[in-house]
Amino acid sequence: MQTAAKVNRSRVLVTGVGVFSPIGSGKEAFYSALAAGKSGAAEVTQFSTENLGRSIACEVKDFRASDHLSGAELRRMGRCSAMALAAARMALTEAGLHENRWQDRSRVAVILGTTMGEADVLEKLDQALVRSGPQALQRSHLTRVGSTLLPIHIARAIGAEGPTMTLPAACAAGNYAIGLAYDLIRTGKADVVIAGASELIQQLQFSGFVRLAAMAPSKCQPFDKNRQGILIGEGSAVFVLESEGHAAKRGAAFQAEVGGFGLTCDAYHITRPHPDASGSVAAMRRAIAEAGVQAGDIDFVNAHGTGTKANDTAETAVMHEVFGGRRVPISSMKSMFGHCMGAASALEAAACLFTIESGIYPPTIHYETPDSECDVAVVANVAQRGPHRIVANNSLAFGGYNAVTIFAQPGVLVPPSERPHAFFSARASGSEAPR
Repeated sequence: MQTAAKVNRSRVLVTGVGVFSPIGSGKEAFYSALAAGKSGAAEVTQFSTENLGRSIACEVKDFRASDHLSGAELRRMGRCSAMALAAARMALTEAGLHENRWQDRSRVAVILGTTMGEADVLEKLDQALVRSGPQALQRSHLTRVGSTLLPIHIARAIGAEGPTMTLPAACAAGNYAIGLAYDLIRTGKADVVIAGASELIQQLQFSGFVRLAAMAPSKCQPFDKNRQGILIGEGSAVFVLESEGHAAKRGAAFQAEVGGFGLTCDAYHITRPHPDASGSVAAMRRAIAEAGVQAGDIDFVNAHGTGTKANDTAETAVMHEVFGGRRVPISSMKSMFGHCMGAASALEAAACLFTIESGIYPPTIHYETPDSECDVAVVANVAQRGPHRIVANNSLAFGGYNAVTIFAQPGVLVPPSERPHAFFSARASGSEAPR
């Protein structure tokens, strides 16, 4: 019998972040807006909302693709890819890494999450086909419509030749991308991973959520008794993740460590979370176990917090099951920048880095009336300060995708080689026994 090769369980460090969001773009502007509790909600400008009954969303107002991409790049890709590439370049600049100057290109990976990718390009193409027929189709359209092309555009621009993929895991896609990047680095399959997510507001998506009666008229109020639903948002957040060895070799500074992640599926319903929240609980416990810590070590939870009745009560149940009577501070960024679909948990991961670096818990704005069914320690309306060694990022997504990532201050967690494997250790301890 052959002995299995030893797995290099490296620390996974965050050395750069790039952000475009409805409340501010670039790390400094985004962080300032989080601390101030800024709202990105306004009238939709990208398409007509006439006769829809809803007209408010959270758009990225300060992104011009031509400020960040060359003419050739602009011709190859739509706005979703362009925003992702611009965010990736921003992250690489902060990390002190430069495009096409890799020691080993085959060990640089790109993983992007999205829900609908370049669906706006498809919408415009469909309109052109209706007006003009098949002759409206141009060769360039084929390089602009596929969501699978988002990471390819980044890989081509930066010269990355390692594993490259798109993860369409609904609004958990950003957490999925970070989790897979963590695994690639931890197991020695990559030295650097460009990971994150990008999403646009699109007419199909906007209209669909109106038809589902899930859209609030003017503001998103997570965990509030009078909450009325989500506001659609858009944006992109991309991270440079590196192995500890790779970062140390080049003397790189880093903001945080990715401690671990947990994934499950409700296998229950497309739009409603499982009534007993068991899948979400299991995802959170796996993430905590992967990081080698206990639930009592988590200082702050960045909530999924959509502002819908079902989601917020389900997440409350998760908090009670995982933390017992301990009231861990919790806040929903969707109250500020809306529900950014595939980019949601990536932008929220960037908010986690802000908390790790600053010790500030961003607020849940528009919180007016407590709800007995959402009995959690909401950071209401004004930012708070508190312990910030370890934070959790929750995604309890459409379709039953559950993904939780853990971020920690540098040097807080034990080395990965001393941590148990989350899936097996959680099962062995009985912490995931069926209820």
